[in-house]
Amino acid sequence: MRESSNPVMRGVVRDNQTGFAGFGAGAAGAAQGAMFNQPGQQYDPYAQQYPQPAPATSRQLTVDDVVTKTAITLGVLTLMAIVSYFLVDSNDALATPLMAVGAIGGLVLVLVASFGRKQDNPAIVLAYAAFEGLFVGSISFVFGNWVVSGDTSAGALIGQAVLGTFGVFFGMLVVYKVGAIRVTPRFTRMLFAAMIGVCVLMLGNLVASFFTDGGFGLRDGGPLAIIFSLVCIGIAAFSFLLDFDSADRLIRAGAPAKAAWGVALGLTVTLVWLYVEILRLLSYFNSD
Repeated sequence: MRESSNPVMRGVVRDNQTGFAGFGAGAAGAAQGAMFNQPGQQYDPYAQQYPQPAPATSRQLTVDDVVTKTAITLGVLTLMAIVSYFLVDSNDALATPLMAVGAIGGLVLVLVASFGRKQDNPAIVLAYAAFEGLFVGSISFVFGNWVVSGDTSAGALIGQAVLGTFGVFFGMLVVYKVGAIRVTPRFTRMLFAAMIGVCVLMLGNLVASFFTDGGFGLRDGGPLAIIFSLVCIGIAAFSFLLDFDSADRLIRAGAPAKAAWGVALGLTVTLVWLYVEILRLLSYFNSD
């Protein structure tokens, strides 16, 4: 089985022949040898012809596992986002520190999980959710209270962004289930290329903003910024297909139940990105 098409979950999907799901050939061979060499026991020719499979070392992954772990991860993120929002509401000076700590902490943990192949570690996944909660709560306060005009309440803006995020999520889930778009190697390469291009543009715009007012104009609320946000939303939406495909192949591969944490991590990363981009786009239409 090929590697996961999702970079966050890469390394989680492995072939059963490597023992990922607990079906190791060595254990079966050792059990056979022990059976043939037991003193006082009669040799059974059928045991060699039809060896019994080794039992799985852990319970296999199910859809319920994915749903449960994802719900727990999003629950931690939501709780921390609420705490962060009200902390900033009580002290505006906390907005920038909380955003910085949340964004940097979340990025570091994603890199540790991805390159350290620790996507199925619940401590890392939940810690990531906590850091991202700090980021999401503080940036929601900033967009809802500082960026938009007084005619739009922060609650309405955030509510619209949340509804839009989960609307896109369930819409792409339907698209995946009916097979309207298939996750092929070509589709994956094209999506990765788009992600890299967007990341390069974001980084370039950030660097340019240090020297010019507004940088390349990708985040100033103008027509170019609106187009760029729509492109980011589209890429994030199609990224859900990679998440669903990875979860589907993990289940079919007989992966252990703990692999659900890796799926939850990948889905949460995509959900956070999509939410922030929708929130940003809505702020453009509601700012002065």
